[in-house]
Amino acid sequence: MSSMPKILIHTALTLSLVAPSVALATSPVSAEVGKPPIQAPLDGVALQGTITETMDSGGYTYLLLHAKQGNIWVAIPQTPVKVGETVSCAPGMTMPNFTSKTLNRTFETIIFSPGVEKKTSSAKAPAEAEGGFAAALAAEQKQPHGSSNVMASGSSAGSAGAIVPSADVSVVKASGENSYTVGECFEQGKELQGKDVRVRGKVMKVSRMIMGKNWIHLQDGTGNPLKNHHDLVVTSMDDPTEGSIITIKGTLNFERDFGAGYKYEVIVENATIEE
Repeated sequence: MSSMPKILIHTALTLSLVAPSVALATSPVSAEVGKPPIQAPLDGVALQGTITETMDSGGYTYLLLHAKQGNIWVAIPQTPVKVGETVSCAPGMTMPNFTSKTLNRTFETIIFSPGVEKKTSSAKAPAEAEGGFAAALAAEQKQPHGSSNVMASGSSAGSAGAIVPSADVSVVKASGENSYTVGECFEQGKELQGKDVRVRGKVMKVSRMIMGKNWIHLQDGTGNPLKNHHDLVVTSMDDPTEGSIITIKGTLNFERDFGAGYKYEVIVENATIEE
């Protein structure tokens, strides 16, 4: 056999061995554990799937669900479940880059759900455990700030977010573009949905590290207390001092439903403090 056919045969064999490796390298890489490929926002979406991994920590049960939306981490109040079980989780709130202190682990995306259907929690999640949203707000309702009378946020029945009673305050409205009073945020909530707003007010209360954020109650003396339009809730990573006067900038959301009965007629999210 001449040298040329030998070279061709050797080349063909080499390509046949290398080709599968090349195909494997260019194929999509499966999601790492703890980093589920979420394709769409899952706030307020009931999730059904098979449990492929689970653990209990800090008053919560963490589930890695194999669902139609992908592999999704879900946190629920501590509940007896097992790998291989198919469950349906109630709609909850998406939390990106959430760090569990008790697990010493960061989840790229996790859904905090009130629980699974047809399951009874073995233990109630403590108010401070992992910054659990529903548990912490429930505790906040039982411990009102400066008053024994805590009203539901918003005027619609069934809302359950704690609200600070109306105080005798008078704060000058923020100047500049996209500035609104607390009362105007409620009055124009539907029109301002999804828009950035600036609001100046007095910090009446701060509920810290609920779902990884601080929940700030602002009042400026405007808004109708009979409709609970006097107290604006703002979420932020900033941590203001109670009693201080601040100006915040964030995205206003109208009729925001976090699940588990926790609704806000108007809320400003992901805000930063300008002063």
